[in-house]
Amino acid sequence: MPVETWLYFILGFMIVGSVIALEIRDILSSVVAIGVVGLGVSVAFLFLQAPDLAIVQFLFEIFAMVILIRAFVKKDYHMETPARVHGILVGVSILTLVAVLVASIPVFRLLPAFGEPLMETSRHYVDHGLSDTGAANLVSAVILDYRAYDTLGEVTVLFTAVLGTMTILRIRRAKNGGGKDA
Repeated sequence: MPVETWLYFILGFMIVGSVIALEIRDILSSVVAIGVVGLGVSVAFLFLQAPDLAIVQFLFEIFAMVILIRAFVKKDYHMETPARVHGILVGVSILTLVAVLVASIPVFRLLPAFGEPLMETSRHYVDHGLSDTGAANLVSAVILDYRAYDTLGEVTVLFTAVLGTMTILRIRRAKNGGGKDA
Protein backbone atom coordinates (compact mmCIF):
# COMPACT_ATOMS: atom_id res chain seq x y z
CA MET A 1 0.00 0.00 0.00
CA PRO A 2 1.45 3.42 -0.92
CA VAL A 3 2.58 5.80 1.80
CA GLU A 4 0.06 8.40 0.66
CA THR A 5 -2.78 6.05 1.58
CA TRP A 6 -1.36 5.59 5.05
CA LEU A 7 -0.94 9.37 5.42
CA TYR A 8 -4.59 9.89 4.44
CA PHE A 9 -5.60 7.31 7.04
CA ILE A 10 -3.43 8.92 9.74
CA LEU A 11 -4.74 12.40 8.90
CA GLY A 12 -8.33 11.11 9.07
CA PHE A 13 -7.50 9.43 12.39
CA MET A 14 -6.14 12.73 13.70
CA ILE A 15 -9.25 14.61 12.56
CA VAL A 16 -11.49 12.07 14.29
CA GLY A 17 -9.37 12.47 17.46
CA SER A 18 -9.74 16.26 17.21
CA VAL A 19 -13.51 16.03 16.81
CA ILE A 20 -13.73 13.67 19.78
CA ALA A 21 -11.64 16.09 21.84
CA LEU A 22 -14.06 18.88 20.92
CA GLU A 23 -17.21 16.89 21.60
CA ILE A 24 -16.38 15.05 24.79
CA ARG A 25 -17.57 16.65 28.02
CA ASP A 26 -14.85 15.26 30.28
CA ILE A 27 -11.76 17.48 30.10
CA LEU A 28 -9.41 14.65 31.09
CA SER A 29 -10.74 12.47 28.27
CA SER A 30 -10.38 15.40 25.92
CA VAL A 31 -6.70 15.69 26.87
CA VAL A 32 -6.23 12.00 26.05
CA ALA A 33 -7.95 12.50 22.67
CA ILE A 34 -5.53 15.32 21.88
CA GLY A 35 -2.71 12.93 22.81
CA VAL A 36 -4.00 10.58 20.11
CA VAL A 37 -3.64 13.43 17.61
CA GLY A 38 -0.02 13.95 18.70
CA LEU A 39 0.62 10.23 18.31
CA GLY A 40 -0.74 10.48 14.75
CA VAL A 41 1.75 13.27 14.01
CA SER A 42 4.56 11.07 15.31
CA VAL A 43 3.50 8.12 13.16
CA ALA A 44 3.20 10.42 10.12
CA PHE A 45 6.79 11.54 10.67
CA LEU A 46 7.84 7.88 10.68
CA PHE A 47 6.09 7.28 7.36
CA LEU A 48 7.77 10.39 5.94
CA GLN A 49 11.17 8.92 6.88
CA ALA A 50 11.91 11.46 9.62
CA PRO A 51 12.57 9.27 12.67
CA ASP A 52 14.34 12.06 14.56
CA LEU A 53 11.23 14.25 14.37
CA ALA A 54 9.02 11.28 15.23
CA ILE A 55 11.00 10.60 18.40
CA VAL A 56 10.95 14.25 19.46
CA GLN A 57 7.20 14.51 18.79
CA PHE A 58 6.51 11.27 20.65
CA LEU A 59 8.57 12.27 23.70
CA PHE A 60 7.11 15.76 23.77
CA GLU A 61 3.62 14.28 23.52
CA ILE A 62 4.30 12.00 26.48
CA PHE A 63 5.61 14.88 28.58
CA ALA A 64 2.69 17.11 27.60
CA MET A 65 0.23 14.35 28.48
CA VAL A 66 1.84 13.89 31.90
CA ILE A 67 1.65 17.63 32.59
CA LEU A 68 -1.95 18.00 31.42
CA ILE A 69 -3.20 14.86 33.18
CA ARG A 70 -1.51 15.90 36.42
CA ALA A 71 -3.07 19.36 36.06
CA PHE A 72 -6.63 18.10 35.54
CA VAL A 73 -6.79 14.79 37.40
CA LYS A 74 -8.30 15.98 40.70
CA LYS A 75 -9.84 19.34 39.86
CA ASP A 76 -13.38 20.42 40.58
CA TYR A 77 -13.83 21.67 37.03
CA HIS A 78 -13.18 18.23 35.58
CA MET A 79 -16.50 18.21 33.70
CA GLU A 80 -17.18 20.90 31.14
CA THR A 81 -20.56 22.60 31.06
CA PRO A 82 -21.77 23.30 27.52
CA ALA A 83 -22.01 26.92 26.45
CA ARG A 84 -24.82 28.41 24.37
CA VAL A 85 -22.69 28.64 21.26
CA HIS A 86 -21.34 25.11 21.64
CA GLY A 87 -23.12 23.77 18.55
CA ILE A 88 -21.89 26.62 16.36
CA LEU A 89 -18.29 26.19 17.53
CA VAL A 90 -18.42 22.45 16.93
CA GLY A 91 -19.80 22.98 13.43
CA VAL A 92 -17.16 25.56 12.56
CA SER A 93 -14.43 23.32 13.99
CA ILE A 94 -15.59 20.29 12.00
CA LEU A 95 -15.78 22.36 8.80
CA THR A 96 -12.27 23.68 9.45
CA LEU A 97 -10.89 20.20 10.03
CA VAL A 98 -12.52 18.89 6.85
CA ALA A 99 -11.09 21.87 4.94
CA VAL A 100 -7.61 21.01 6.28
CA LEU A 101 -8.06 17.40 5.13
CA VAL A 102 -9.17 18.47 1.65
CA ALA A 103 -6.40 21.08 1.38
CA SER A 104 -3.73 18.57 2.41
CA ILE A 105 -4.54 16.04 -0.33
CA PRO A 106 -2.64 17.96 -3.06
CA VAL A 107 0.34 18.31 -0.71
CA PHE A 108 0.48 14.54 -0.22
CA ARG A 109 0.44 14.07 -3.99
CA LEU A 110 3.61 16.19 -4.27
CA LEU A 111 5.56 13.75 -2.11
CA PRO A 112 7.95 11.45 -3.94
CA ALA A 113 7.06 7.78 -4.19
CA PHE A 114 7.98 5.79 -1.12
CA GLY A 115 11.54 4.49 -1.38
CA GLU A 116 12.49 7.15 -3.93
CA PRO A 117 13.44 10.14 -1.79
CA LEU A 118 14.43 13.49 -3.20
CA MET A 119 18.19 13.50 -3.17
CA GLU A 120 18.94 17.20 -3.73
CA THR A 121 19.85 18.16 -0.16
CA SER A 122 21.41 14.85 0.79
CA ARG A 123 23.46 14.83 -2.42
CA HIS A 124 24.93 18.20 -1.39
CA TYR A 125 25.78 16.81 2.04
CA VAL A 126 27.52 13.77 0.55
CA ASP A 127 29.40 15.76 -2.11
CA HIS A 128 30.49 18.73 0.02
CA GLY A 129 30.30 17.46 3.62
CA LEU A 130 34.00 16.81 4.11
CA SER A 131 35.16 20.03 2.46
CA ASP A 132 32.53 22.25 4.12
CA THR A 133 32.85 20.92 7.66
CA GLY A 134 36.16 19.10 7.87
CA ALA A 135 34.47 16.28 9.77
CA ALA A 136 35.39 12.72 8.83
CA ASN A 137 32.03 11.42 10.09
CA LEU A 138 29.32 12.67 7.71
CA VAL A 139 26.47 11.97 10.17
CA SER A 140 28.14 14.14 12.82
CA ALA A 141 28.75 16.84 10.21
CA VAL A 142 25.07 16.92 9.26
CA ILE A 143 23.82 16.95 12.86
CA LEU A 144 26.35 19.39 14.28
CA ASP A 145 27.09 21.68 11.33
CA TYR A 146 24.35 21.68 8.72
CA ARG A 147 21.45 21.10 11.09
CA ALA A 148 22.85 22.60 14.29
CA TYR A 149 19.93 24.96 14.87
CA ASP A 150 17.42 22.17 14.23
CA THR A 151 19.24 19.92 16.69
CA LEU A 152 19.41 22.77 19.22
CA GLY A 153 15.67 23.31 18.81
CA GLU A 154 14.91 19.63 19.36
CA VAL A 155 17.07 19.52 22.48
CA THR A 156 15.42 22.71 23.75
CA VAL A 157 11.94 21.23 23.27
CA LEU A 158 12.92 18.06 25.10
CA PHE A 159 14.59 19.99 27.93
CA THR A 160 11.56 22.27 28.32
CA ALA A 161 9.20 19.29 28.42
CA VAL A 162 11.29 17.51 31.04
CA LEU A 163 11.61 20.70 33.10
CA GLY A 164 7.84 21.31 32.96
CA THR A 165 7.09 17.73 33.95
CA MET A 166 9.50 17.85 36.87
CA THR A 167 8.03 21.17 38.01
CA ILE A 168 4.47 19.81 37.97
CA LEU A 169 5.51 16.67 39.83
CA ARG A 170 7.53 18.66 42.38
CA ILE A 171 4.64 21.08 43.04
CA ARG A 172 2.24 18.16 43.46
CA ARG A 173 4.63 16.43 45.89
CA ALA A 174 5.09 19.65 47.90
CA LYS A 175 1.29 20.14 48.20
CA ASN A 176 0.85 16.60 49.46
CA GLY A 177 3.47 17.20 52.15
CA GLY A 178 5.80 14.51 50.90
CA GLY A 179 9.46 15.03 50.26
CA LYS A 180 12.02 17.65 51.13
CA ASP A 181 11.23 19.81 48.09
CA ALA A 182 8.73 22.11 49.78
